[in-house]
Amino acid sequence: MGHIFYIFSLITICVSVSYAGEMTFELPDNEKQCFFEEIDKGVESTLEYQVITGGHYDVDMELTDPNGKSLYKDVKKQYDSFTWTAESKGVHKFCFSNEFSTFTHKVVYFDLEVGDDDPLSVAKKGTGDAQATAMTMLESSAVNTHDQLETILDLQTHHKLREAQGRVHAENLNERVLFWSLGQTVVILIIGIGQVLVLRSFFTDKRRGP
Repeated sequence: MGHIFYIFSLITICVSVSYAGEMTFELPDNEKQCFFEEIDKGVESTLEYQVITGGHYDVDMELTDPNGKSLYKDVKKQYDSFTWTAESKGVHKFCFSNEFSTFTHKVVYFDLEVGDDDPLSVAKKGTGDAQATAMTMLESSAVNTHDQLETILDLQTHHKLREAQGRVHAENLNERVLFWSLGQTVVILIIGIGQVLVLRSFFTDKRRGP
């Protein structure tokens, strides 16, 4: 019973040590959207974003700290990742801008990870010296499982993003092929009708006057 409780406690710590927020949203043309996250001082965070669809797959992005200091800023970027350590506690703001686009909507994905991911060191805090001296097989298994699950989730997320980009590109290509085919059909019909009219003119009896 004690081992089961320890496993549950360790898994709970693995989940609560770091937290992340990810979102996919639509960014209309000539608009700017901002998101806010409160981060404690000294906490390391990572923000990753990617434009999934729209135009040239680019967007402006700026990250500022609670004091208004710009920590990161880039323009017309398709994908990027930025890691920083909070210098002061407070609400950090990160904004995505599509103000440079006049008619193209964008779909943007971002993933914000806040906090360190070291569950073993947290689990050992407050334990006796005997438990803290070496990593047990139970701890190793729990930490390895946690790391593998995070890797799987990350790979699945990036695979979904690539699949979404590929699907949109395929749909756009299919639409262009459809319009091109319709145009070719109209041209062929016009040429065919023109040829029929020309051939009829060759065999039409022309009555001459007296």
